[in-house]
Amino acid sequence: MSTTNVTTSTQDSTIPSKPTYINVSPQSGSLRQPSPASAPKRPHNPRHKSSIRVEDSLTQPRDTEKHSKWPFFMRMHGSITPRMIVPLVFIGIWATIITCISKFVYPLVVSDLLLTVLGFVVGLGISFRTSSAYERYVDGRKYWGQLSQSSRDLARHLWIHVEERHDKDEQLGKADLLGKVTALNLIVAFAVALKHRLRYEPFAQYEDLEQLVSHLSTFANDAYDPNAAIPKRKSFWKESGEYLGLTFAESNPRKLLKRSPNKNFGNLPLEILTYLSAYTESVVRSGQLPNSVQFAMTMANLASLNEVLASAERVLNTPLPVAYSIAISQITWVYVILLPFQLWSALDWITIPGTIVGAYIILGIAAIGREIENPFGRDDNDLPLDKFCKELQDEVNIIASKPPPRLDEWVSVEENRVFFGKGYPSLIAGSTEDIRAGLRARTSPKAREEVKREEEEERKAGLEQV
Repeated sequence: MSTTNVTTSTQDSTIPSKPTYINVSPQSGSLRQPSPASAPKRPHNPRHKSSIRVEDSLTQPRDTEKHSKWPFFMRMHGSITPRMIVPLVFIGIWATIITCISKFVYPLVVSDLLLTVLGFVVGLGISFRTSSAYERYVDGRKYWGQLSQSSRDLARHLWIHVEERHDKDEQLGKADLLGKVTALNLIVAFAVALKHRLRYEPFAQYEDLEQLVSHLSTFANDAYDPNAAIPKRKSFWKESGEYLGLTFAESNPRKLLKRSPNKNFGNLPLEILTYLSAYTESVVRSGQLPNSVQFAMTMANLASLNEVLASAERVLNTPLPVAYSIAISQITWVYVILLPFQLWSALDWITIPGTIVGAYIILGIAAIGREIENPFGRDDNDLPLDKFCKELQDEVNIIASKPPPRLDEWVSVEENRVFFGKGYPSLIAGSTEDIRAGLRARTSPKAREEVKREEEEERKAGLEQV
């Protein structure tokens, strides 16, 4: 059973028609507006022949399920090498100039003591930057793991413990079933809405979210503006600059928030939790969730999801103080620029490649810290939130694919080999003492070996008969 299909069908019959919403690719998060029939067709673009684009494979968060046979030092997806091209070209030119001046004009040499002192300071600063960034990355993954656990628990509690009143009235039972499916859809919607919120995508009309929340009255639905939501097409130079890590080519992640005339986007994940709380309150009042323990566990899971929301927002909105970032960047560049002065006396012409290698190591580690500082973005090494949301949706669909299992469907059947290969019907026909004797015998290694031997003989006998 697909939860999204059920919700869509119920919305078609009960929700009034709404204006057409533009779709969003779950990979890019961009909005695309369907063209009317009378509009001229877009010119053919050979880049759209395949659904897999080269730039997507190099710039999207890395798919952890894909296996690469390339050695790590030769891989490009996830590497900071493209972002190091421009800095290394500059450093190579600088080192060549200093080396040529030292060789043909006047030796520009400084004491190695400066290299030692600055090296200690640079190492300390980069270590602090990298460790703090990685801590934020780990925190982001930990909070998303908490989201997955709480969502699974909440979906399981609602699906199993909320009663469907089919015995009272068939129509009432179907309404209860569809209400449970809608609640499970909102659990998935919370994860998807949180993903978009952490990426500064404020609307609710995204391809992976619109069908889950279009029937809700939320600020994000009301604030939608197509003119502000449709992103401008990036030029070749801007895409190249972003790929090379040039800061002047990077887009402001909050531009959608600033371009929209309606600044009140609300907090869509929080509003979804409000609807889930209202559903829980409704089933408690109607007697569908009579067990107070299950009600308490359901509310605890909702509180856990709210904690995830607050914690993820804290990670996003509390970066490393800008003073640290500026100071570490300045100290690192001063150290790299002074490298050829300190290497010339010992390396001669090898100063040029030596400076480039040293700059790659130092600037590369600093660049990794900057990239993973926000684990919720779309960089190569960011968390694959699209994949996490898809996995959660699949798991919720699995939970809802079958009705809550009854004991007589899986306990009192012949296939239930309780112990020593004996089925439930044969054991229930015996006495309680026989069952307890078998349980005691199960602790004996000798008895287990005897049972294995008997099972092997029975298997061989069956094969001979065949």
